[in-house]
Amino acid sequence: MKRTHILASILIAASLSACDNFLELNPEHQISNNSFYQNQNDFERALLGAYSSFRGLYSGSAMLYAAELRTDNAEIHWTSPSTDEMQFEQNALTSTNGTVRGIWNTCLRTISRCNTILNRIGNTEFDEQAKNKIIGEAKFLRAFSYFYMVQLFGEVPITAEEFSSPEQIAEADLTRKPVDAVYQVIIDDLSSAESLLPSTLNSDKTRASIGTVKTLLGKVYLTRGNFDAAATELSEVITSGQYGLHADYGALFSEGNNNLEESILEIQYVRGRGLGNNYSALFTPAITSMAIFPNNLQGSGRITPSLNLFNAYEEGDGRKDVSVNDSVPLINGNKTYARYAMKFVDWDAVATSDGAITFTVLRYADVLLMYAEALNGLDRTDDALAEINKVRDRVGLGDLDGLDKQTCTQAIENERRVEFAFEGHRWFDLLRSGHTREVVNAYYAGKNQNFSVEEYELLFPIPLAEIELNDDLTQNEDY
Repeated sequence: MKRTHILASILIAASLSACDNFLELNPEHQISNNSFYQNQNDFERALLGAYSSFRGLYSGSAMLYAAELRTDNAEIHWTSPSTDEMQFEQNALTSTNGTVRGIWNTCLRTISRCNTILNRIGNTEFDEQAKNKIIGEAKFLRAFSYFYMVQLFGEVPITAEEFSSPEQIAEADLTRKPVDAVYQVIIDDLSSAESLLPSTLNSDKTRASIGTVKTLLGKVYLTRGNFDAAATELSEVITSGQYGLHADYGALFSEGNNNLEESILEIQYVRGRGLGNNYSALFTPAITSMAIFPNNLQGSGRITPSLNLFNAYEEGDGRKDVSVNDSVPLINGNKTYARYAMKFVDWDAVATSDGAITFTVLRYADVLLMYAEALNGLDRTDDALAEINKVRDRVGLGDLDGLDKQTCTQAIENERRVEFAFEGHRWFDLLRSGHTREVVNAYYAGKNQNFSVEEYELLFPIPLAEIELNDDLTQNEDY
């Protein structure tokens, strides 16, 4: 029987590898299955390898293509985009799209590494508190990976097995499981992680702490429409007093933004050694004569703000000027009109693919607005408005009041759009709202474009290469 590339070449190889530094995207060497996993240090290194895999969703910017370029937030502004990139902008993904396959593989690579840790750590003797922390973080990463997969692909394989030979893979059940079953695995992992992680705040925001777990669990419950459970988890993050809104919104996305009080989970980067990010290239124009970087570097224009997003900001919204721009200084001293995003752009980068600005995956403003969403779902609209207004007050906007449940729902959606533009939230927010097609298709119509999102296109196609290598995999309907 043919078996998957991801389980033959990723589950085996990745499960035997780890990295010495969280900032290393690739392990330096393969580790013997017999000599490794002997002590706490071995498992710490293996856990860093799992974080390294998960980070690939953002370091390669795949999640930004998936969550921003497919929406009314962003568009491509350069002359030679790849076919894969155009498919994201036009919501016309095919099963041969390389970025889609990359997301599938990256999530399963992370799951594989977590499985190896969880299956082996029980046989090793070391400090129980340290062991519980490693287990909790591994379960968090596995849950987060499954959460992305189930939202993007729908039914996916579930496995807690550790594969060390082709024979084990051949005997495994790798059929796609129902969405409800996948969500149960996610909730079980996160609930377990809650009980295992210490209550103290982890000062290193690149690693999960109990607040990180509760935030993700709240998001999962919200996605499932369980407003009571979501409100409980998110309120516990708020009342913990471990997080807060950073006074300077722009500072969240510029140099020195490591481990701010608003950050709940982040990915840190450094220039050099291939450890930077490519946001400076992705978000800025492909103009050869622009003068916004040292040495007059140009961007790539692959994910740039839509005019629709520009017009979504209210008058006086302090977020706009630090999030988007449409005036590009040129080498000759003039300026030209071109829209570009400013979040996470490293203005001191000597290579636009080597930025050092930390990317925030989860932050406290998200908790507040998700809590507002849950409260509104529970018909506590006045309480929901109080949470929204905390986020608006930070950027100089007036309070909202007197809204009914329906208008509050729209207000939350609008607030999330401008608060988290270019942070990888928009597609998932639209999915949760239930009117992705309405919003995105209206956006296309407003641009006189013939693109559209059909019902089946709310899910990614399963990568064709994986189906060809795995007899157990089936394709999503209509692909």
